[in-house]
Amino acid sequence: MSKYLITGGAGFIGTNLAIELKKQGHEVVVLDNYAGGKMESRIQENITYIDGDIRKREDLDKAMQGVDGVFHMAALPRVTFSVENPEETHDVNVNGTLQVLLAARDNGVKRVVFSSSSSSYGNQEVYPVKEDGLEKLPIAPYALHKFIGEHYCRLFAGLYGLQTVSLVYFNIYGPYCDPNGAYALVIGKFLKQVKDAEPMTVCGDGEYYRDYTHVNDVVRANILAMTKENVGNGEIINIGNHNPHSVNDIVKLIGGESVNIDPRPGDVRFMEADITKAKELLGWEPTIALEEGIAKLKEEWGIA
Repeated sequence: MSKYLITGGAGFIGTNLAIELKKQGHEVVVLDNYAGGKMESRIQENITYIDGDIRKREDLDKAMQGVDGVFHMAALPRVTFSVENPEETHDVNVNGTLQVLLAARDNGVKRVVFSSSSSSYGNQEVYPVKEDGLEKLPIAPYALHKFIGEHYCRLFAGLYGLQTVSLVYFNIYGPYCDPNGAYALVIGKFLKQVKDAEPMTVCGDGEYYRDYTHVNDVVRANILAMTKENVGNGEIINIGNHNPHSVNDIVKLIGGESVNIDPRPGDVRFMEADITKAKELLGWEPTIALEEGIAKLKEEWGIA
């Protein structure tokens, strides 16, 4: 069994990953400063939690002792938050990622799997988007940060021999998603609003299409990216459902009243993943359809 560090491991995706890694018998260390809010339900037994910051080398060195691989998930996420706070988010998302890579290199870590975002593609003319052969045009600071992170990973693989893989996520949802705050993930936010007998707040006209992907499928992709022998050379790999739905579709699947509010700056209109590379390199493809995933979440939330 291996020892893995998850930066941001008390977050939504990190919590699900930590649970699965522990279930498989691995030793798990989490480094998190709880910037996204400390949710007690995310703190798991038999996992080591270190309260620290990815921008601080001493925190990273402490967390990386004896670690075989790093899942780098820590970030100040959400497009809108980065538009409103470009300097702060750049410091965490870009400078923090560089510090993670430097610390991994210097501590003898074998591989880093970096969590990137489909927002890095910006608006494209051809869909589904492929990882190679197109120009990425980020239209928000957060999207640019993830784009930079992908290429820092590529450079560290080529220049320093640190194995890296960047996984480009397409709108993740599932258990442990944070339903609170102005920047909550849309499915979690809608579920909470319905649970609280409030209308779902739809930004703009609701015709924003995303390739919603269940977190269980994303966890599986992360573990494959960490363990597959044929990757580690700075690859950038899409992890999506290859089946986009609009926000209005989400409203219908959850069921209930909705109200339209102002659109969010920096949001692209449409996104769909080409997952050919994930199939070929990782042997991965999604297994949970959006309808199934939302039905399960509604059951968990006690929503009829």
